[in-house]
Amino acid sequence: VQLQASGGGLVQAGGSLRLSCAVSRSIFSIDSMGWYRQAPGKQRELVASIGNGDSTRYADSVKGRFSISRDYAEKASYLQMNSLKPEDTAVYYCDAMLIGVGGYWGQGTQVTVSS
Repeated sequence: VQLQASGGGLVQAGGSLRLSCAVSRSIFSIDSMGWYRQAPGKQRELVASIGNGDSTRYADSVKGRFSISRDYAEKASYLQMNSLKPEDTAVYYCDAMLIGVGGYWGQGTQVTVSS
């Protein structure tokens, strides 16, 4: 099982980025997918998650600015990030919970928001 995250980069405050995460080399169905982030010196925190049936959950700090979605056929999730702030700067990680198998992490993608 591999998770490939992409879409990070450098953006000015107020800008937007869209992160993508694709699951490959897996025959298992996906229950939920999520995005986490870890800033220097801080613990990894949940940013957003999406379950089967498209139920979503967001960290309070990103509500109204970020939106998570998924493509069941492509086994992918997306994180649309708008109105970015310098405090959103972090390494962003995606994860997927595979039914009957467990959770997997993708490699991180750096998001840097300049003021």
